[in-house]
Amino acid sequence: MSDLTAGSYAPPQTLFVAGASGDTGRAVLRLAESRIPTVRALTRSGEKRSMLHQAGADEVVVDNLLDPDDLGSALADVDAIISTVGSTLGDIRSADRFVDGAGTRALVDAALSAGVDTFCMESAIGVGDDSSNPLATVFNTIIGPIQAAKADAEAAIRDASFRHVILRPGVLTDGPRTDIATIAETESDIHLWGTISRADVARVLLAALVTPAAQNNTFETISVPRPMADVSNTTWEFPTGAHNTEKIPISVAHKS
Repeated sequence: MSDLTAGSYAPPQTLFVAGASGDTGRAVLRLAESRIPTVRALTRSGEKRSMLHQAGADEVVVDNLLDPDDLGSALADVDAIISTVGSTLGDIRSADRFVDGAGTRALVDAALSAGVDTFCMESAIGVGDDSSNPLATVFNTIIGPIQAAKADAEAAIRDASFRHVILRPGVLTDGPRTDIATIAETESDIHLWGTISRADVARVLLAALVTPAAQNNTFETISVPRPMADVSNTTWEFPTGAHNTEKIPISVAHKS
């Protein structure tokens, strides 16, 4: 198991948020606004420019990951990417490709060409081969094609040369930020189940950007209920400005 406590990276000077017009994406913008010098948001709709600026974006790029026009220019000078892209239930019935999969792969390819340092992806509990988690069974039953697309994207990210963090949250809520998060490495064979607010997911994603021990790992995360496993308390780093970080509490689930 990795040491999930040591060291910190400098915060990115330019952060690119894909899926910025979604609920989790806007939560990332709100948190990053005063902590990252330049926050660049991606949206498919030019009509959402004003909303994204109000949410905290310094710059807004209009492009479609499933039919990209110029992602290379969009990623110019970008140090890190947080991707919160996601399909809807309606997309399962109408789409032959999902932004979770093909769209994320396009973003990965562009990130490699642009020399991006770090890529953090919001995925979902149950993505991948392990179906022993009861919550995974529910997710895979309801949104199986989307889960498969996310698995494809996860594989592309792991195969890339940049640093990465893949975060698999439980059931997402619109509740307030609680600053409570329990994580479990997927390799630990601990399976979490429960809920977590999008605001808390945004906090963990931003922390993962600057916490070296989180890099190149895949985590499940929830806030409540507490997992049926031993939990230890540790700290991750969290960006507080262009060059500074602070420690925040994170709970780590592990076997006895």
